[in-house]
Amino acid sequence: MAIKERMSGNEAVAYAIRQINPDVMPAFPITPSTEIPQMVSTYIANGQMDTEFIPVESEHSSMSATIGAEAAGARSLTATSSAGLALMWEELLLAASNRLPLVMALVNRTLSGPININCDHTDGMGARDTGWIQIYAENNQEAYDNFIQAYPIAEDKRVHLPVMICQDGFITSHAVENITLLEDEPVKKFVGQYQPEEFLLNPGKPIAVGPYAVSPYTMEARKNQELAMEASKEVIVEVARKYKELTGRGFELFEEYKTQDADYIMLIMGSAAGTAKEAVDELRDQGRKVGVLKLRVFRPFPAEEIAEAVKNCKALAIMDRAESYNGHGGPLASEVPAALFREKVMIEAISYIYGLGGRDFTVEDVIEIFDEMQEVVEKGKEVTQHRYIGLR
Repeated sequence: MAIKERMSGNEAVAYAIRQINPDVMPAFPITPSTEIPQMVSTYIANGQMDTEFIPVESEHSSMSATIGAEAAGARSLTATSSAGLALMWEELLLAASNRLPLVMALVNRTLSGPININCDHTDGMGARDTGWIQIYAENNQEAYDNFIQAYPIAEDKRVHLPVMICQDGFITSHAVENITLLEDEPVKKFVGQYQPEEFLLNPGKPIAVGPYAVSPYTMEARKNQELAMEASKEVIVEVARKYKELTGRGFELFEEYKTQDADYIMLIMGSAAGTAKEAVDELRDQGRKVGVLKLRVFRPFPAEEIAEAVKNCKALAIMDRAESYNGHGGPLASEVPAALFREKVMIEAISYIYGLGGRDFTVEDVIEIFDEMQEVVEKGKEVTQHRYIGLR
C-alpha cells in the first residue's frame, strides 16, 4: 500500500536507506548532503535499522571505509557533495576498478572557486570518467525511487559497478514536496539480500582486492570494466521496468516529454527539467511543437538512444549545468553532438550553460531558448554556441 507523505529530498533518500537497511554506512558531513547521514544515524539510534554507522575524519576516509566494507562482503554506502566528492577522487576510481557495487547519495553542489554552496552539476560531471554509474533526479520522488533501484543495478552480475544517485542541492535536497513512499516489505523484497560471490571475509577462499596490475593485465581489466558499464544500460532498463510494475512510476534512461512530434527539443538533467516542462506546456497551448528530453542516466551515456529520440526534430538545445573549460561547451555539449554525428543525425544542436552556482533558471529563460532555436531554423539566425543563460 502506498504511503502519502511530505518530505525533502534528503529525507526521502534517508527513508529509502532505512528501508533498504544496508550493512555499513561511513560518512562525513558536508553541505547540502549532511542531513542524510544525520537522519540515518538517528534511525539507527532509535532502533529502526541495524546498519553500522561509522563517523570518519574526512570524505576520503568515508569512501575508503565504504570500499573496505564492501570488499569485506557488506552492502555499503555513503553520501557527500561538492568538495567532499573531490576529496574522494582517488577512491572513486578504486571503487569502480575493484568492481565494488556500493552506492553513494550525491547531493549536487558547485565546486570552488569561488566558494559557493549552491547547486550545479560541477561535482558529478567532474567524476564522469571515474567508472561510476550516474543517475540524476528531477524531484524528491525520483530521488527516492532512484535510490531504491540503485542496489539491484549495482549488484547485478552483469554490472558490479558503483552507483551515484544524484539530486540537486537545496533545490530538491531541502525543499519539501508531496511524495509517495512504499511500505518497508516491498522495498526489501525489491532490493533483495546481498549475496556476494567473492569477498575478503569468506573463510577458506582468499582473494586480493585492488592488487598491483602489471602492464600485460591493466588494459584487460579496463576493458572488462568498460564492458560492465555497457551492460549496465540493459540492467538499468530492466530494473526501471520492474520498479514501474511495482509502483506505476519510473523512467528508463531518459524521459521524453511531448517530444514525439516536436520540432524543437531541450535536453536537460535534474530539477531544471521541471522548469522546462512548464515552459513546454505554455508553448504547446500556443500551438508550438516543443518538447523536453530529460536525461536520467548520464553514465552509461545513452548515445544511440538519444540520437534516435531527437532525430526528427529541427533543433536541439543542449543544457549544461557545469562548465568543462574546453572552450566550446559543457560535458553534455561534447557528448551529445558526438552521439548525433556517429548516428548520422544532422540537426541543429546548440550548447547552453545555465544555473551555475545556483543561478536562477526560469520559464522565461526556457521560452527564450525555444524562440532562439526557431529563429535559427526559420530565419537563419547566427547563433552563439556555449552561451551562458542569465549572465550579468
